[in-house]
Amino acid sequence: MTADLRLRRARGALGSCFLAQGVAFALLVTRIPAIQDRYRISDALLPAFLAAVPVLAGAGSVAAGRLVRSVGAAAVLRWSQPLVLLSLLGVGAGRTLGHAAAALAVFGLAVGALDASMNMLGVSLQHAYGRSIMLGFHAVYSLGGIAGASAAWAAAHWQLGLPATYLAAAAVLLPGILAAGPLHTGGRPGPPEPAGTPQGAPGRGGFRPLLPLCLVMTCAYIGDSTVSNWSAKYVQDVLGGSEQLSTLPYNLYMATTLAGRAVGDLGVRRFGAAAVVRTGTVLAAGGFAVVAAAPGPWAGMAGFTLLGLGLCVIVPQTFAAAGRLYPQSSDAAVARLNIFNYAGFLIGSPLVGALGDAWSHRGAMLVPAALVLVTLLYARSFGPSGALYGVPHEQPRVGDVGRGRDRL
Repeated sequence: MTADLRLRRARGALGSCFLAQGVAFALLVTRIPAIQDRYRISDALLPAFLAAVPVLAGAGSVAAGRLVRSVGAAAVLRWSQPLVLLSLLGVGAGRTLGHAAAALAVFGLAVGALDASMNMLGVSLQHAYGRSIMLGFHAVYSLGGIAGASAAWAAAHWQLGLPATYLAAAAVLLPGILAAGPLHTGGRPGPPEPAGTPQGAPGRGGFRPLLPLCLVMTCAYIGDSTVSNWSAKYVQDVLGGSEQLSTLPYNLYMATTLAGRAVGDLGVRRFGAAAVVRTGTVLAAGGFAVVAAAPGPWAGMAGFTLLGLGLCVIVPQTFAAAGRLYPQSSDAAVARLNIFNYAGFLIGSPLVGALGDAWSHRGAMLVPAALVLVTLLYARSFGPSGALYGVPHEQPRVGDVGRGRDRL
C-alpha cells in the first residue's frame, strides 16, 4: 500500500469517527428531558448532572494527553469511541439514579479522551497533507450532529424509548468504528518547520505561548453554548416566536456551521488561516448583535444563521494553530487546548442566564459578542495571511502566537 493511499484511508477513517461522535453527542443532549423523566432527576439536581459531564470530559482530555505518550493517539481513539457509545447505551438502559450517574461519568471521561485524540490525529494528518483539512473533519462532525438530532426527533415522534434508541445507534455506529480502527495513523512527517518553532515536549512554562489560543477556544465555546442553551428560549420568550418556531434557530445554526466548515478549508488555502478566522470572528459578533437587536423571531434567526457561519471556523483553526506551534509535541498541546472547550461550555450558559435575569436577555447576548471579538486581538496566532504548509508567504513566528499573552 502506498503512503498516499494510507493517508487517504486514514483521513476517511478519522472522518467516520468525527461523524459518529457528532451523532452520539447529539443523541445525548437532545434527549436530556427524556433522561430526566426516566430517572426522575429533579430540576434542582439536573444542572449538577449536566455540569459533571464537561468537567469529567476535561479530566478525560488531560488523561488522554498523558496516555498518548506511551500508546499513541490512535490507540486512545480506538478504545474511547466504543466506550462513548457503550456508556450512552448505559445512560438509556439504566434503572436507578446511581446507574445514570455512573454511565454519564464514563461518558464524560470517554468523550474528553475521544475529542482530544480525534483532534490530535486531525492535526497530525493536516501536517502530513501539507494543506488545511481540519475544517473538513469538523464539518463531518456537524453533519453527524444534524443526523443525531434528526434521529432523536424521530425516536421521540414515534415514541421509541431511550434503550431502543441508543441500542439502535450503537448497532449502526459500532461496526464502522471498529472497522476504521486499524486505518488510523498520524501520517508521514510534514514539511520543515519555521526556525524558532518550539521543539520537543515543553517543560515548565513551555506552554505559555498556547495561552492566547486557550482564551480564543474558551470564548468560542461560550458563544456556542449560548446558542445551544438559549436560542430556543430567546426566540420564544424575548422575540415572541411560537413553540414550533423556537426549534428552528439551533437547526439553522447547525446547518450553517456545516456549510461554513465544508468550504472553510478552501478559504484557508486561498487566504490563510488568520484571514479566515478574522472574517469568522466579525460574522459571529455581528450575528450576536443582530440577535440582540432583532425586532422579531425571523430577524433573530437571521442572527443565529450568521453566528453559525462565523463561529464554525474558529475552533478547528485553533487546534490547527496549536499543532503548528508545537510540531514535535502537538498531541500534548491539543490535549491541553481541548480542556478549554469544556471551560467555555461550562461558563457560557450560566453567564448568559445570570446576565439575562439581572439585566436583560437582549443585553446578555452582547456579552458573548464582546468575548468572541477577543479573537481579533490574537488573530496573528493563526499565522499571517497565506502562511500554511508550503504556500510561498511569510511563515508564522513563535512570537506572533504569544502576542498579547501578557494581557491574559
